[in-house]
Formats: sequence, C-alpha cells, structure tokens
Amino acid sequence: MKFFLPLAFALGSFTAVAQIPAALTTDPPASKTDPATMGDLAIPSHGAMMNGINYVAGGAGPHPTVILLHGFPGGELNLDLAQSIRRAGWNVLVFHYRGAWGSQGAFSFANSIEDTQAALAWVRDPQNAKKYRINPDRIVLIGHSMGGFMAASAGRDPKVMGVAMLAAWNIGAHARAASDPAKVKSHIQSVISPLSGCTADGLYAEIQAHKEDWDFNLFVPQLKTHPLLVISADDNLRADSDGFVATMKSAGATRITSTHLPTDHLFDDHRIALQIAVLDWLNTLNP
Repeated sequence: MKFFLPLAFALGSFTAVAQIPAALTTDPPASKTDPATMGDLAIPSHGAMMNGINYVAGGAGPHPTVILLHGFPGGELNLDLAQSIRRAGWNVLVFHYRGAWGSQGAFSFANSIEDTQAALAWVRDPQNAKKYRINPDRIVLIGHSMGGFMAASAGRDPKVMGVAMLAAWNIGAHARAASDPAKVKSHIQSVISPLSGCTADGLYAEIQAHKEDWDFNLFVPQLKTHPLLVISADDNLRADSDGFVATMKSAGATRITSTHLPTDHLFDDHRIALQIAVLDWLNTLNP
C-alpha cells in the first residue's frame, strides 16, 4: 500500500501531492552478515577528541554517508532525521564540536569550522571507510542553524557530493547587523552552559572579528556547481536563506533545491515534513 499526504503539509505547497518516502514508514530488510549498527566514536581534531555517534546502514555497502552538523549550542541533534536517512541506505555521522557537550578542547566558531573539516577527513580515512562501510566519494554535509554555516563552509570542497542547509545561520551577516551587543551577549550567555572553554564576550568578539569573511554568500563561487538543498523556517534567519538562494541562482547555479516550512527554527511541529524534504533530495543524489 502506498501512503500519500498533501504537499501543503509536507513542503508548504498547495498544488501537488507527494508520496511519503518508504524510509519514513518502513524498516529496511535486515542483513545477517552486515547489520545496521550504531556506536559511539572519538573523532580527533587538532589534539582533542570529539564525541560522535555513528549510524551505519545495513548491507555490505560501501554506503553514501551524511555528516549531520548540529547548531549552537546543539540541543537539537536531529536524530530522527539521522534514523530516517539511515533507513534510506545512508550512513550518518553526528558529532559534537570541540568543547561542546563533553567533547575535549575549547568551543569556538573557528574551532567548529576546523572540526567539521576533521569529521570530513575522518569519514574519508581508508581504515574508517573500510570498517564502517563508507563510500568516501559520496559524502553529503547537512547542517542545522550554525551547522548550516559549517556545512556550507566545508562544502566548498569539490569532492563533497552535496550540501543541505536547514534554517542556516549566516554568522557574518548577523554580526554585521548586530545593533545591540549587550542583547547578543545576553543571548549567548543564556545558551552556552553545554559549552566549555568559551565566554559570551569571547564568542561575540569572535563573530565581530569575522563579520566580513564568515558570510556564506562568499562561498557561492565554490558551491554553485554542487547539489544544494536550502530549507527555511519562520524565524529570523529566513531572509538569509532566501538571499543565499537568490545569489546562487544569479551566479548560475542550476542544482539548488529550496523550500520553506511554516514552523519555528527547530522545525518543532514539522519534523515529518523536514524528513520528507531531506529524503526526497537525497534520493536525487543516490536513487
């Protein structure tokens, strides 16, 4: 039996009907020889070890692999998304940046950029690829909020297969627009308890120091040939996503998919719709 739902629910459109991906409703066949597994990892980054969770798809593989990047500070890990992506036949790596949620080292935005590169190097390492049935030539970066910026930054690597940005935070653009430093610092202070080695003053100073170069619109020349998915929400970041899509198209990008979900920054009441949008896009990369 096939299951359908209005696209108005799934993707915010009122003109069509979308089929729910099987990975949202059906477990894949179990493999006795190469079962699906999940395990904790320690991923090296610049002398520290980052805590990670590795979801390995069932089957001999090698499997295409998603690196799923969380935001700031990282309370929403999108693990429902990780599980549905794995059911679709992909491996998924989720990790905490240095200094975040018990990972060694100090948290900073610059460190997080390096940490994303370290995770990319980890999945491409031949020993890890063999052990976890990873296809190192088929790596996709998916990031939420701050993770969307990290995905775009690391996605400039020409060997990355695709980049998805979910309610992405354009760090530099927001730093330039900040008119009330005390308010920004107060917000940072209110969320940084899971982070170590940083202060609200220090993080604010960091984004101000990089307000010109930490703008994901500057990454367009390297990203415009990549398959991209941009999903916006009803938050204060929607204009950044819309502007990025317009800039990409003006630069000649033809492999960009964008959609809007009428919900909050965490997609709290559109989790199924979010999974449908991501799974449908991934299926275009690896049918």
